[in-house]
Amino acid sequence: MAIERFRKFNTKDAYPEQSLDNDVCMAVRAGDTVYLRGQTAMNLDGNIVGIGDPAAQADNAMRCAEILLKEAGATLQDVVQIHIYITDRAYREPVYRVVGQWLKGVHPVSTGLIVAGLAKPEYMMEIDITAVVSAA
Repeated sequence: MAIERFRKFNTKDAYPEQSLDNDVCMAVRAGDTVYLRGQTAMNLDGNIVGIGDPAAQADNAMRCAEILLKEAGATLQDVVQIHIYITDRAYREPVYRVVGQWLKGVHPVSTGLIVAGLAKPEYMMEIDITAVVSAA
């Protein structure tokens, strides 16, 4: 099975304030399956958007996910599983509302978790996405 890696980077560039040195990427396509790195308030240019606004962060995360899926040969319609992490229960409704708009009619399996924190203190939410490319 062929494995393709998209938007490779090193964590020392993404998190210069942390002592990290890991080679990772934004998306991996293994056969017909696409795995996305957790999408957050950080846009694809490395800027944090939506500080203090969980809905804006969710919208940014889904916008990035759509782009990454396309680069890997998939679409939002191919999404089969999502994991949504929020740092406060109060963020559940605004985050899920936005994600639901982006995935209307897709019906992926979904898990939601409330966590103590994420990679950067500005992050209020993160979403992991797995997609299986539909046969044409």
